[in-house]
Amino acid sequence: MLRFGLFGTGHWAAETHAAAIDAHPRAELVGVWGRNPERAAALADRHGVPAFGDVDALLNECDAIAVALPPGIQADLAVRAAIAGRHLLLDKPLALTLADADRVVAAAQQSGVASVVFFTQRFHPNVTGFLASTAAAGGWQHARATMFASIYQPGSPYGESQWRIEHGALWDIGPHALSIILPVLGRVTRVAAMNGPSGLVHLLLTHVGGATSAISLTLDAPREATTRDFVFFGENGTETVPPGDGDAITAFGTAIDQLLEEIDAGTRDHRCDVRFGREVVEVLSAAEVARAEGRTVEI
Repeated sequence: MLRFGLFGTGHWAAETHAAAIDAHPRAELVGVWGRNPERAAALADRHGVPAFGDVDALLNECDAIAVALPPGIQADLAVRAAIAGRHLLLDKPLALTLADADRVVAAAQQSGVASVVFFTQRFHPNVTGFLASTAAAGGWQHARATMFASIYQPGSPYGESQWRIEHGALWDIGPHALSIILPVLGRVTRVAAMNGPSGLVHLLLTHVGGATSAISLTLDAPREATTRDFVFFGENGTETVPPGDGDAITAFGTAIDQLLEEIDAGTRDHRCDVRFGREVVEVLSAAEVARAEGRTVEI
């Protein structure tokens, strides 16, 4: 049984992380830590576990951490947990700076802990199967990704998320887009970016080997314009990525399965580990510079 400490108390922590850990036959939730003690106590009570006021105290009680906190907080916490020998089930993006992402990777590698970064779509079997077969087919020249979300509509659990308000779609849903495109087209070598209305950000990427991709993102789309669309173009025509077949709780359960496989086998080569999380942060950081300075950034 893998004992999880949950760090975070928001909607994603409660309705995805905690729910999935509770439902998993080989996982056990042993405690909750959060920045708001009252919310931590409420979530912990809901699952019949203690709330912890001290990070290290919870680390002492668990084998692995699940993190549903802003990425700027997650990075420091992940380093502390890795140094303590705790396995890592982290959220995207791994961090908000490349330097912080590097610190997480270094700590995980030095301690030898297993790591998985939860890019939701990458844990739906139909999506991962599609990406594997599409990558194997080869001959792809371009990809187009459009992710128009609307988190500021009444009732959205994310509309008051301060880190999303501050960092926008690039850092919130940009990681999801990259997690789909990179496995097929490969590592990014050049980045151009510009802003549009309503929080829009557009990326134009060059990948190793010469393929390109274009990504358009917003968290503030009109309700009628919300969409998710991924298409690959190449020598054999076009391929459209299917929507994930399942909900977030099921996907998080799959992430737990795969973390356990890494631990049981003693391997440290998961396709969505902290090294892949760092690769995504590197692209996002370059895009931040590109749109601020109006130039193409080499990676």
